[in-house]
Amino acid sequence: MTALPDPDYQSEFYASVAPKRLIAWIVDSAIIIALCVAIGILTAFIGFFFWPLLYLMIGFAYRTITIANGSATWGMRFAGIELRDLSGRRLDTQMAALHTGAYTMALALPPLQIVSIIMMMTSARGQGLGDALLGTVMLNRRSTVR
Repeated sequence: MTALPDPDYQSEFYASVAPKRLIAWIVDSAIIIALCVAIGILTAFIGFFFWPLLYLMIGFAYRTITIANGSATWGMRFAGIELRDLSGRRLDTQMAALHTGAYTMALALPPLQIVSIIMMMTSARGQGLGDALLGTVMLNRRSTVR
């Protein structure tokens, strides 16, 4: 039993989450690339020689910090979605780091990423592989306008 909305009775919380995740991923990737380019320029172009490592480190830090400070990256906020744990709470720093680590592992191993994408598109709650392992779920953000 969880405190999360039931996907059968409260489907609005899960509506269109998979496409919104894709939009969030595109926005987040653009932000991470821009940060890496800025760092590459600020390091007199030395950072470009270490692009994969730089992208990995900046991406991990960006995702962990933004998720820990609002349960969503800037891309997720733009897309109107956020992460919650099984209790319905926002993710803390430890869970944000674990979620980012699971995402990074799935991204590094393409078969895991394919499984994760299939899970997002077919499961009732739209959870990816990392979400299922950690007990997190992506929900549409509640509207603050009444």
